[in-house]
Amino acid sequence: MREAPVVPVPERSGGGLFGGKKRLEAENAQLREWVERLGGLDAMQITAATEQLRAEQVRLQAAIEDADHRLQEIEAQIVQTEDVALLQEAGVYEYQHPLSDAVAYKAKLAEVKDKIRSMARAGQAVLGATNWTVNGSAAEGRRMVRDFSKLMLRAYNAEADNCVRTMRPYKLQSAIDRLSKAGEAIVKLGKTMHIHVGDDYHRLRVYELQLTADYLAKVEEEKEQVRAQLANGDTAGAEELKAKLEEIGAAVADVEAREADIRAGYVYVISNIGAFGENVVKIGMTRRLEPEDRVRELGDASVPFKFDTRALIFSEDAVSLEGRLHDELRERRVNKVNTRREFFYATPAEVRDLLEKIAGQHLLEYRDVPEALEWRQSVHGAAPAV
Repeated sequence: MREAPVVPVPERSGGGLFGGKKRLEAENAQLREWVERLGGLDAMQITAATEQLRAEQVRLQAAIEDADHRLQEIEAQIVQTEDVALLQEAGVYEYQHPLSDAVAYKAKLAEVKDKIRSMARAGQAVLGATNWTVNGSAAEGRRMVRDFSKLMLRAYNAEADNCVRTMRPYKLQSAIDRLSKAGEAIVKLGKTMHIHVGDDYHRLRVYELQLTADYLAKVEEEKEQVRAQLANGDTAGAEELKAKLEEIGAAVADVEAREADIRAGYVYVISNIGAFGENVVKIGMTRRLEPEDRVRELGDASVPFKFDTRALIFSEDAVSLEGRLHDELRERRVNKVNTRREFFYATPAEVRDLLEKIAGQHLLEYRDVPEALEWRQSVHGAAPAV
């Protein structure tokens, strides 16, 4: 009787987790080829070859399950932070902890910050083992746990503070996820000494993120209310806004009194993808101390959606800087007849490169991805704010 032929098992090649699928398909193709060759063998030979193939099938299935498990672990560590993805999901903001006005939120935030500092000083922020020893010394062990805990708390607080600084209301859940991942990383790093962020401290810092998002949303809401009151002829609202404008005007007058050259100001690059598309920008300048006030004015009534500030730069000769940018982009003017219409076919990134080449100055602000919240909410069918 002929011996059953040895079915060559394809060697497992490299390629990592994401190359596994193609490798398995190639191995399966080879196995099918050998099955076809078994057609002329007797029953015992076929049985032996079949058992060999079954064993290989079990191995391949185990490899697939292992790869799936590793992929799930990797996906669990990912936190969505891209503005594009977050903005696509943005709807009308819902307050986590509704308060009467921005002042109330500011007061509550101050109270929370005091609690955060108190818990940190009391050693309640990051907890660790109490029975750790070093070379048989409990005192040395406590010192090591304390020092390592301080290091972990510094890393955790740095992540929390960064989440607060960069907060936008639509980024709230992403910020909470990032902070939770930071806490999980500390648990892994401090596993041997049982070091971890205290649950109460973590909840307090999450509460701070929620209040910060609420506060930012309320500030913008109140600004909109003031502008609406002025537009509707509300005397009280108009007087309130007038007082603010007079305060700003006095500051501007003071600057002009000190500066003989009134060419200083801000050059801004703004866009409105809901009105003009993604590759049209407006390049202008303003001498206002708050350049965003000018941007808001431009989007008040003449266009269906607000403008987004994409780049902002201060220059002692903003007039010339604006003129040079217009000259560089003259062939891309949207309106080639009326040069007072400062719209151009260009991406914000192209204008940013021009600014750096011409001015060589640091941008005060540059946003590669526009928020365009009203437009995104309208496109995705979000309910209008009441």
